[in-house]
Amino acid sequence: MTPEEEGRTDQGLEGARHAGAAGEDGELVTLVGLVLEAAAGLHRTLEPGLEDLLGVGGQSFEILIRLGRSEGGRLRMSDLAAQTGLTPSGLTRAVDRLVQAGLVERAECPSDRRGAFAMLTELGSSRAEAALERHASDVATVFAGLYSPAERAEMAALLRRLRDRVHPHAALVS
Repeated sequence: MTPEEEGRTDQGLEGARHAGAAGEDGELVTLVGLVLEAAAGLHRTLEPGLEDLLGVGGQSFEILIRLGRSEGGRLRMSDLAAQTGLTPSGLTRAVDRLVQAGLVERAECPSDRRGAFAMLTELGSSRAEAALERHASDVATVFAGLYSPAERAEMAALLRRLRDRVHPHAALVS
């Protein structure tokens, strides 16, 4: 950590203590703040490239990637809503935009007349693949020289545990 980075971290901890959060609680407040700030920075850095390729926002990229990584390129709408953390109506609006763009289609669920699937179209699959390649390249640029492979693996394990605690349905498939 550079002296400048160290100073920012110390200021963050000090700020948390002045706000009434001391000791371990203050460190946890700072930790959460750092995670949120890093996530916001990653979002600002990575989003423009995805919008260029997909013609739709980053939320759509998440939906397309989740569909692309699912068996048959499809997921039940209820599972997709749970995985993305969107409300059912929010997911419906997002999928509507993807349907209008020709990237996704809806299909009935034969085992549940009320259920529906969101499925990638051929165009959606090819755009998602291209966007994933661009995204991987952009992510590699951001992380270049920042962490060792062991540090990345440890970070992934730690963040997955946190994600599973605060968003337990992120990997739900019924």
